[in-house]
Amino acid sequence: MKRTLLTTAILFPAVSWAVLPDNLEWITNNNEPLFASPEAKFGGTLRTSMPSFPQTFRTVGPDGNGAFRVWLLDKQPQLLQRHPDTLNYIPDIATHWAFGDDNKTIYLKLNPKAKWSDGEPLKASDFSYMLQFYRSKDIIDPWYNTYYRTQIDRIDALDEHTIEVVFAKELDNEALLYFTHRLKPRAEHFLKPKTDKNNDGVDDNFVRRFNFKPEPTLGAYHVGKVRKGKSITMQHVGEDWWGYTNRYYQNRYNVEKVSIKIIRDEDIAFKHFEKGNLDVYSLGRPELWYDKSQSKPFKNGYIHRFWGYNQMEVGAGGFWLNTDKPMLDDINIRKGIAHALNVEGLNEKIFRGDFSRKPNGLGVGLGAFTNKELSPLPFEPEAAIKYFELAGFDRIAADGIRVNKDNQRLSFAVTYSQQVVTPQLAYLKEQAKAAGLELTMNLVDGSSAFKFALEKKHEISYHSMGTAPRPQYWEYFHSANAGKPQNNNFTNYSTPELDELIMQFRSVFSSKEKERLSREIQRQVHDATVIVPGVMSPYIRAGYWRWMKYPANPMQKKTEALFTIGRMDDFGTYWIDQEVKKATQKAVQQGQSFEPVTVMDTRYKP
Repeated sequence: MKRTLLTTAILFPAVSWAVLPDNLEWITNNNEPLFASPEAKFGGTLRTSMPSFPQTFRTVGPDGNGAFRVWLLDKQPQLLQRHPDTLNYIPDIATHWAFGDDNKTIYLKLNPKAKWSDGEPLKASDFSYMLQFYRSKDIIDPWYNTYYRTQIDRIDALDEHTIEVVFAKELDNEALLYFTHRLKPRAEHFLKPKTDKNNDGVDDNFVRRFNFKPEPTLGAYHVGKVRKGKSITMQHVGEDWWGYTNRYYQNRYNVEKVSIKIIRDEDIAFKHFEKGNLDVYSLGRPELWYDKSQSKPFKNGYIHRFWGYNQMEVGAGGFWLNTDKPMLDDINIRKGIAHALNVEGLNEKIFRGDFSRKPNGLGVGLGAFTNKELSPLPFEPEAAIKYFELAGFDRIAADGIRVNKDNQRLSFAVTYSQQVVTPQLAYLKEQAKAAGLELTMNLVDGSSAFKFALEKKHEISYHSMGTAPRPQYWEYFHSANAGKPQNNNFTNYSTPELDELIMQFRSVFSSKEKERLSREIQRQVHDATVIVPGVMSPYIRAGYWRWMKYPANPMQKKTEALFTIGRMDDFGTYWIDQEVKKATQKAVQQGQSFEPVTVMDTRYKP
């Protein structure tokens, strides 16, 4: 059987499972290089922060797609992982996998040591329940309902530690692996309903009952102490966590607790960091890296700086134009806005040239799924004016803003979530005046801003989304989500042509054909000018107190963060050296200093 992956093939003898096909070719892969350090030490509490408290601890349903779900679901163990450097598939919850001969079925052997964080063993039936859960109307989440009803036929538990996943359509082996490996079970014992009139295994009042009732996890951390609106502590399961039976998890997730404090103002959070009240802090913003990191704690060597390059996929985002709002349904207005936003100048003047512009609003770095022929409309006020005039805005008010014959102003509110973004938008606002466009700034606190966009209340929303190695388009541009709240169609844009392409993209057998369709979808969305691309950076920058340690080769191709800074975007390869911490704190008290340190990891620099 042909394979496109670097794997170790093992031919198991016939087993006693009656429903398993004979002579399955079981595959595993324990040969990839390790990326954690054997020098790592277990223990201690990492102190970090985030700007807002989550709207819910649910990961589905209303407000379930917030930033904190990274802790609760996105970065939790799944059936298989992809090695962060070689990108080959490696064991996670599953130890082995095998393909059926119908181009629809994949079999997986689960790690028998796997346990939920509440001590209950993982059951193969938790994957069957996952499918039942996502199909239930009680979760009030149309995306999950649609995807798991249309894309997966069934998931069967064949015994305590073996599952069969059968897809609704034929897929090549590469696609079978991709769509299977990211599946994460749901804890049936925890989600057992109190009332279930629909007889679907899900509580009729799921959304309300589990709003702030976090589920057990399979990961190293689970939600511990919560002070609503103030802090969340993520508690390690312990050194006997089942994941450590997997070689790829060894020497990772080394701190016993992660204390996440809610600090709404980034400047105040940085002051806490300088005082040693936080262990790590993102220095991604240029003013932090170039200016504020010149303070005494840095110069005295108490705080170190890190700059490391990666090769991450970049998700959709920038300026999302809501076509359900007045004027934004006119493509001439949208093209005018695109030409009036001086994103190139923003990078040079505000970001000091450290970033680069996204070539299109649907993301990059997805290999052949990315349409590399696309480029953003440049800042050209003259071109913007021509489009605005075509839309009827051919007059100029006393303050320089364009108006139409009905005296309607060419003015839009830009919604954003953090105060630190204000200078960026202030620059764009001034530049847009050259084309007669008025931008007003609508700062909405943290997670509430994302809720605002989910509810489709924005005119223009300035935010970016994460992505997987393969893009998803149904949630962003299918008509089933246009004009409806609580989904990711932030532009409310759809067309019959896009609908057809998106459904073909979801159903085709060949990965090559899927790549072609992806490029065409990106072209049509680009031509519609409903997302104005923002900026991106192929690196991470962080500050950390000198007691924070990490491997000799800190960066992998897919390293999103070196440390846990508010979000669990890292691989947990860092640890705390308690002896160094004591020595550093003593040095601070006595006024002693160390050599300042800046670490650069350029192995993956473009």
